[in-house]
Amino acid sequence: MDSFTVSSIAKVMKELFPKEASFVISDNKRYIYYQPSKQIDLKIRPGDKIKPESVTYKALVVQRKIAEQKDSRVFGVPYFGISVPILDDGSPRGCVTAIFPRKPMLTMPYLTIRVTDRWLPVPFEKVIYLEAQNRKTFVKSSYAEGYHKYNLTELEFALPDDIFVRCHRSYIVNIHHIAEIHPDSHSTFLLIMKDGSKVPVSQTYASYFRKLLCF
Repeated sequence: MDSFTVSSIAKVMKELFPKEASFVISDNKRYIYYQPSKQIDLKIRPGDKIKPESVTYKALVVQRKIAEQKDSRVFGVPYFGISVPILDDGSPRGCVTAIFPRKPMLTMPYLTIRVTDRWLPVPFEKVIYLEAQNRKTFVKSSYAEGYHKYNLTELEFALPDDIFVRCHRSYIVNIHHIAEIHPDSHSTFLLIMKDGSKVPVSQTYASYFRKLLCF
């Protein structure tokens, strides 16, 4: 992974992740970039070998996104990590990992959205998709639409991953609302939701999406 690629990924991660998150970039053997936060610091140094019990290591082995809580045996402090492998022709070339002091949680199975002059609690099962719009999250449900106060990345970490799947830098979908999956250009897909909405699956997420839905 060249220095331009690493710096580009690091810049994007700083924009995407909340301030309390640390993040690390690795190739397939060693950590090559680390940005600690004030809330959690795993004391990783560029050049260190990837620890076999870490979330990064597991994501590289299984070649898909991994989100897990780890105890203090790995880095000396407990952490919640989310790792996404970087694949090239089906082979892992590297990995990006966000590190949190604990797993972000929504206390109730609802997304409370702002709709003009009021708020509506929307049950998870009624949410069709979420879209990043101007640093806010637009929520489309089967009976209402509005904006949530958390950004898309924060919600991705907090939402149950057996229902919601990231399919694009700007979209998360509820898999129970997918009606059809259509091939699109350059190894991407277009999702037709049950309400007729169309949601893209980008090339970055296409391989993971196919593995998850087994097609």
